[in-house]
Amino acid sequence: MTAPTDLEHEGTVTTGVANGVATVTFQHPKRNSLPAALLRRLAEAIDAVAAERDARVIVLASDGTGTFCAGASFDELRSLRSADEGKEFFSGFARVILAMKRAPKFVVARVQGKAVGGGVGLVAAADYAFALPGASVRLSELAVGLGPFVVGPVIERRIGRAAFAAMSIDADWRDAAWAESRGLYTRVLDTEAAMDSVLPAFVTRLAAMNPEAMAQLKRVLWEGTSHWDTLLFERAAISGRLAMSEFTALAVGRET
Repeated sequence: MTAPTDLEHEGTVTTGVANGVATVTFQHPKRNSLPAALLRRLAEAIDAVAAERDARVIVLASDGTGTFCAGASFDELRSLRSADEGKEFFSGFARVILAMKRAPKFVVARVQGKAVGGGVGLVAAADYAFALPGASVRLSELAVGLGPFVVGPVIERRIGRAAFAAMSIDADWRDAAWAESRGLYTRVLDTEAAMDSVLPAFVTRLAAMNPEAMAQLKRVLWEGTSHWDTLLFERAAISGRLAMSEFTALAVGRET
């Protein structure tokens, strides 16, 4: 296991490879939210394990038993001072999604708790997702004057346009059963003990399969997304501009 790659107050990313399975775990003291530094390290970690010959499958997890990921860091949203800074911040989500997409290995998400905003995007970017019954999901961006622009393409691809539109507009919580019925979660297990029994056995089986066949299948499954290399950064620019609005400044408590 590698040492943490960031200071404690900024969050950490740790990686490890064992028996053909790479695990990437992120942590932030504020409900596993994602500031720019953590997003950058998370994308780098996924790229690194994707290039490891000994890793045939990747598990993406967050630390703790609470929230899986609270999305964008509100502290960082408050600190943004220009549209360019905003674009760079939201581009961090684009880089993580693209790292997950281009990895020639299946990415399996372990979702132990709620996922909000960008956290829903991480789940949607996984190829397979295990979750617990308490892992509700919500897109709350509109309430702070933004929208799920960067994560939108990957969420829409996973659950369909109608369900994505509903999540984007009314910002209600959806429970894990709803997320499973729409394909965001592949399997919902009753308990954490069950998930931590089933998931390792599943990825161990995957790690024993033909890596070339898995890489080719992943390429097929992600057909039609090559334009995301441009699209997601265009969407980040939209979010960056909106983050400078008076509405968002008031919503996140930023001085204007």
